[in-house]
Amino acid sequence: MTFSFSDFTAALKSGHRITAEDVLAVRRAVWPDGRVSDSEAGFVFDLNRLIEAPSPEWRDFFLDALTDYVVNQKAPRGYVDEANADWLINEVDRDGEQVSRLEIELVVKVVERALNCPARLRSWALAALEAAVVRGTKSVNAGECALLRRLVFAPGGEGALMVGSDEAEALWRLKDACLDSDNAPEWKTLFVQAVGNHLMAWSDYKPLARDEAARLEAFVNDDRSSVLGFFSRMRGASPLAEAAKLFKDAPRIDYDAALAAAEAVTPEEQEWLDRHVEADGARDPYEEALLAFVAAEKSA
Repeated sequence: MTFSFSDFTAALKSGHRITAEDVLAVRRAVWPDGRVSDSEAGFVFDLNRLIEAPSPEWRDFFLDALTDYVVNQKAPRGYVDEANADWLINEVDRDGEQVSRLEIELVVKVVERALNCPARLRSWALAALEAAVVRGTKSVNAGECALLRRLVFAPGGEGALMVGSDEAEALWRLKDACLDSDNAPEWKTLFVQAVGNHLMAWSDYKPLARDEAARLEAFVNDDRSSVLGFFSRMRGASPLAEAAKLFKDAPRIDYDAALAAAEAVTPEEQEWLDRHVEADGARDPYEEALLAFVAAEKSA
């Protein structure tokens, strides 16, 4: 039987609860060839708005299909452009209601899977998580802590595995808002590690620019010619030749010196830390743990 999007939508509107078999039918209709079209991606979002209690099967499909659509279906794979970032934020904000945990997790997964993406996707997800915690129980549970860790230490994009100033500020605000709550034990560990990373970590990672990645992907995927043609292209003007030139001309970095400089808390960083710790005139257990961590790292 042919799957009918309109019939399935009508069933959900009338109170039908989605089953594992329903999810399989949607998966076969939307993702039979490993690609999700623009209209199909919009349809999946529309369905998600109608599902009051997403099943594990629906959650997996929603996250996998839409992450693949946003991250991989425009060349070069792994690069989220401004248009796709706009589409994703507009979809999750479209109904004007509180953003769901599943929608936040989708944006987190996109940031996590992308080789590079606009910084505002990470900022949006962090703001949404902060708002969800503050509007809710004002406590950080294990699931929220896991999402925060995945987000602030996401490996893709500028500042990969580095916690930026905006992220450190957001984590500090969350700490203050949830200070007297029954938080998950791992929340203190994340707070200390993330803010400590902001103060003392260093990375020279820079993702390949989008246009360079597109040239490299086109080069690798070019199967129009023979093996001899492949090697002749390698000798000519190619992304690989350009990359080799970049490596040859790149300035040498004294990694030991750079790492040592990063691990030394600068006067500006110390001023930031002192200002936050002294803001309320008393040190809480999270701040004590952070200060102990920084002191231990300094003396290591």
